[in-house]
Amino acid sequence: MTAISPTPTSWDRPHRAAERMARAWSLAIAGTSYVSMNGLEVQDFLTSLSTRVIQALTAETFDPTDVREVGSTLVAAHFTEPTTLERTLAVLAEQFGNAPVKRVAQIQGALASGYALALRDRVLEEQEEIRTAALWARARAEEGRRVSEARFQAIFAGAAIGMSVSTIDGQVIEVNQALCDMLGYSAEELRSMSFDDFVLPEDPPSAGAMFEEVLSGGRDQFRIEKPYVHKDGHRVWTDLVASIIRDEDGRPRWMVAMFEDITERYLLQLRLRHQALHDPLTQLPNRTLFFERLGALLDGARADEGQGGEARIGVCYLDVDGFKVINDTLGHDVGDQLLQTVARRLARSISGERQLVARMGGDEFVVLVERCGGIDEVVAVAEKALDTVRAPVHVGGHEISISASIGVVEQPLRGTSAGELMKAADTTLYWAKADGRNRLALFDADRHTREVKRYELSASMPAALERREFFVEYQPLVRLGDEVTIGVEALVRWRHPRFGVLGPDAFIGMAEETGLIVPLGRWVLHEACRQAAEWRRAVGDRAPIMSVNLAVRQMRDRTIVRDVRAILEQTGLPPEGLQLELTESAVMSTGDDPIEALNALAALGPRIAIDDFGTGYSNFAYLRNLPVHSLKLAGSFVAGLRPPEGPDPVDQEIVAAVIGLAHTLKLSVTAEGVETAEQASRLLELGCDTAQGWYYASSGPPGAIKLRTA
Repeated sequence: MTAISPTPTSWDRPHRAAERMARAWSLAIAGTSYVSMNGLEVQDFLTSLSTRVIQALTAETFDPTDVREVGSTLVAAHFTEPTTLERTLAVLAEQFGNAPVKRVAQIQGALASGYALALRDRVLEEQEEIRTAALWARARAEEGRRVSEARFQAIFAGAAIGMSVSTIDGQVIEVNQALCDMLGYSAEELRSMSFDDFVLPEDPPSAGAMFEEVLSGGRDQFRIEKPYVHKDGHRVWTDLVASIIRDEDGRPRWMVAMFEDITERYLLQLRLRHQALHDPLTQLPNRTLFFERLGALLDGARADEGQGGEARIGVCYLDVDGFKVINDTLGHDVGDQLLQTVARRLARSISGERQLVARMGGDEFVVLVERCGGIDEVVAVAEKALDTVRAPVHVGGHEISISASIGVVEQPLRGTSAGELMKAADTTLYWAKADGRNRLALFDADRHTREVKRYELSASMPAALERREFFVEYQPLVRLGDEVTIGVEALVRWRHPRFGVLGPDAFIGMAEETGLIVPLGRWVLHEACRQAAEWRRAVGDRAPIMSVNLAVRQMRDRTIVRDVRAILEQTGLPPEGLQLELTESAVMSTGDDPIEALNALAALGPRIAIDDFGTGYSNFAYLRNLPVHSLKLAGSFVAGLRPPEGPDPVDQEIVAAVIGLAHTLKLSVTAEGVETAEQASRLLELGCDTAQGWYYASSGPPGAIKLRTA
């Protein structure tokens, strides 16, 4: 074949011609295939191929081998899209437009042949790789399945815990040896059983619901503690974990269960729970179990609210009377035996599904009466408990007669809390003891409210004194002959922020019990003396005498004489302007301290009056030796002078006798509680000196007292 002679314009510079062809080629096939080369790299790659194609074009003899390699090189470089070949052939036709048509066709055919052959080989190679990979994967999967099955069989057969496989309808199809050993059955016997054969009354209530939820697709696994029956009859407690195996469509097919024998742990838990909920001395339920049972009843009442009916509950709170004396005299061993005997008796005599006897601690026991039929039923239980405890007890060689006090509470479950119920029971037990022991007391809501109020008052009194909530009112002491006010009695009041203004009857008793009467009485004395001194500065000697009460605790306080002296000095009140009122019990009790204090007070100069005379000792012989100036008749005697049908003759004689004896001892007499003109007139006839009461005036602020100006 004759070689193609290059033209001076086209092929005299093959390198430049190749670069020009590569630029056109790269533009034509850009984006037709996905290769890992950028634009410059593609152009350099195509320049080398263009050089080889130009060499084939200008060769004297055409050899298609080199051009076919150009086509296979394109495929090797991942130019594999049909569009790439199409545009490549178009570029050749365009670039070789002046070349012989035959040579151009030979080049195009060789390049396309090499491209197609390389592409075919590439596809075959990839198919072979895929087939090989698939075969390898299938082989690996089959091997994995065989290994997995062998591993499962090894684990299933050799597991230390029991395992079973069953159908969804409950038929056992496979068990391991551990489960056979656990339940005492052979594998054949277990495979003949179903779920129904393992259902027991002790099963957790949630077990059935869990099974249903698993079968319905709600969950794939559950775990519970469940008992099974061993072949010899005893219970085997297990920790059961059950899992569902599903098919390709997600339908449950099998259930795999694992059983761990926890019988020893379960029995230990039962023993520990019994120990935690029972008293070690008496073996009765303890306060923890009692409150657990009570809480369950209260929760049940809240859950049943609105469903009709009114469930009620009763509590008998029992305390053994005088138990401390038994412990202190006969010893704690005897005391413990006594408590054990009482506990056994209570447990035997008071028992039933709706009754729980528990030891709360020390010598206190409680009986819970669930859903009782009313107060009579609870009282009957309490009386039975009293009779049980009263029976003599023989312990340690001693015959001991004991008794008990019981507080009884019966009320609706709804609206009740455990704390409120037990507080009421404790309060009622205290009432039974305060009323003399060896008895029961019924809860009284009104009495409880009063005592709670009393406690609140007692607790708030110290702060009230600091906040100046107390104030003093004054009631006139009137001379019966001319009804002139010659004195006033200072009466303390409490302006409580919650309960309003309270009279002394509401808080003086508590103040004496707590000892607050000493600072409170000191403040009242100072306030009264300050007011009396102010009146004395205004009207001189015509100012009324200030009469102030001193309580028993004040008289027994070592500072009473010093306090009175200091207050008189601080306020500037002359001693003769003050009268101190004391009850008979304050000065006539045993011991010499009150008498010494009374003599010391009298030595300071104030007048001394015996208040509420006739309600205490009424010992005139004793009064003869005391520095007393006046007697104040108790209001109960004065009240006898005002019945509608006329004065009571007995009371009238008593009043007359007291007045006569007092005057014999040179003592003046003041009548308290005068409310009518008839009483005032009768007292004047009997020789009474002064009086006070609503007939003349009630207590009021200092401005309500009418001072004598002439």
